[in-house]
Amino acid sequence: MNLNPLTWLDLDTSPAIRNEFREAAGVSIDPDEDQWRRLTGDTSRELTPMTIWRMQQTAAYLWQANPIANRLIELPIAYLLADGVNLVSKAEDPELRLLVQDHIDRFWLHSINNFPIKLPKKIRELALFGEQCWPAFVNPYSGEVRLGYLDPSLIETPVMDPDNAEQPIGIVVKRNHKGIQKRYKVIVNGAEDDMFTQRTVGIRKTFTDGEAFFFKVNDLCTDSRGRSDLLPVMDWCDVYEQLLYGEVERQNAMRSYLWDVTLKGATADEVAARANKIAPPAPGTVRVHNDSETWAAVAPDLQAADGSIGARLFRNHILSGQTMPEHWYGGGGDVNRSTGDSMSEPTLKILSLRQAYIGHMLLVAARYAIRQREKAITRREPDLFDPIFKVECAWPEMSPKDTTKYASALQQVVVACGLAMDKNLLSPDTALHIINSVSGRLGVEIDAESELAQAALEASKKQEADAFPPPDLNPNPPNPPLKKGGRGDSKGVLNEPV
Repeated sequence: MNLNPLTWLDLDTSPAIRNEFREAAGVSIDPDEDQWRRLTGDTSRELTPMTIWRMQQTAAYLWQANPIANRLIELPIAYLLADGVNLVSKAEDPELRLLVQDHIDRFWLHSINNFPIKLPKKIRELALFGEQCWPAFVNPYSGEVRLGYLDPSLIETPVMDPDNAEQPIGIVVKRNHKGIQKRYKVIVNGAEDDMFTQRTVGIRKTFTDGEAFFFKVNDLCTDSRGRSDLLPVMDWCDVYEQLLYGEVERQNAMRSYLWDVTLKGATADEVAARANKIAPPAPGTVRVHNDSETWAAVAPDLQAADGSIGARLFRNHILSGQTMPEHWYGGGGDVNRSTGDSMSEPTLKILSLRQAYIGHMLLVAARYAIRQREKAITRREPDLFDPIFKVECAWPEMSPKDTTKYASALQQVVVACGLAMDKNLLSPDTALHIINSVSGRLGVEIDAESELAQAALEASKKQEADAFPPPDLNPNPPNPPLKKGGRGDSKGVLNEPV
């Protein structure tokens, strides 16, 4: 007979049977072993709610008050979004592409969504708080989507899929002043029955206050909350700021001085009497005394090392934690252009990684808008592999390229390919692929097949033009040029021909 543990524990066993259960021989190795937990048995690496709240508050404070923390957030945003970003439909059918692009533009530029203005703010708070939650409001008749915003500090807990620990399925919001607690269903594009198990689908049905996008960064696979970009360097930003305040105090102390007055042969009473009468001389005044009184200005000699060395040490420690080169923050040191370019490459790789995630966020939102439009029209769940969902993010160049070296290389490659083709060592198709490998660095991609076809067409037109020159459409010679000084004058009478 199969019994679950609870049923088995509830069985009324006889004393004889109970007597069969005896404690094993031996003693515990550690008397407080029950108070320890195995390191390999705890997979929870979540931050506590209080730690998350403190992280969010501290990140917002540092962004406002600490210059270096502010730049650690703002500089990547400038590289990522200063030149804008667009969503572009890639549907092959031109008519379909125009229709989808029109719907994407309406979603992107709507006064409520207003991505060109609001996106930098959302990405700034993604970096500060480590997560973003955008409630979505859908018009059931037209399928138009409007996005709201839920501050991460108002999120009580994200609910994860019990059958897939890395997938959030719902957001529970903190209770408001009226005691109302909302529950949003996390948006996952696609039919729920195809995405989740029946148990998860049942749980998602309890989230009845609408749908919301939920994104998080700097997290592990099983983490339900994101982490701030500033979390690893918050304490060091504070240490760096304290160091600078200390330098200010040291500089003020070094600028201070006092007058040391020596009275030769004076008694204690005479010194006290002179001290009551004496006053520090004002600038430009005359001080008269005899040879028994000596005045000397004394400045402190703190014997302290140059504070710039320590400040640079802490600043570079903070910047290295964020993969930022020193010369991006005004600390050029001995960096020249060559080393500066090589030092920037790791930073650009990190920024490209964040750019890819932002692109994912935008594409998920765009596909949701297209999906809701399609559902409003067809009244059914669309196929996500339909051509209408072929959308891409059009990003500008994150860093301007040095085109001079690529232009020089392109010239050399073209000459070398031409010589190789003249000697029948290289086919035109292969030559174009080689040229394309260099022109691609300049942002121009060459389609070898179409370029060869176009080149052949232009060559045939030129050959035909050489064989059959066009007729002279104006057989009469042009009027001879006019010269000055003939009959007539400057009042409009024609001059004689040369």
